[in-house]
Amino acid sequence: MKPNRNPDMLRGTVELLILTALSRGPRHGFGIARWLEATSDEELQLEEGSLYPALHRMERRGWLEAEWGISENKRQVKLYRLTARGRARLDSETEGWTAFAAAVGRVLQAAQAA
Repeated sequence: MKPNRNPDMLRGTVELLILTALSRGPRHGFGIARWLEATSDEELQLEEGSLYPALHRMERRGWLEAEWGISENKRQVKLYRLTARGRARLDSETEGWTAFAAAVGRVLQAAQAA
């Protein structure tokens, strides 16, 4: 049985996931979404309605820079890359998320053991 996929769980991590995808190099929006799907074995699916507003928000905050480029399909795309501020934000968010996930894991394990 597959676990219940709750879209609310994804909402709180969209920026972290995007920063993580871009830590591996510049990507366009569709490339970010496909990388997240492939890396998560299709468990994480970022829809356009969440992805592009987040990219624009992160660009306004100075976490990302964007420039026009050509995709692997020879189409003009907007390529996003991390800035120094974005890298710092990724490091901070990763540390916080890792601690949070570990705490939730401990609670779930304690409940199962009881």
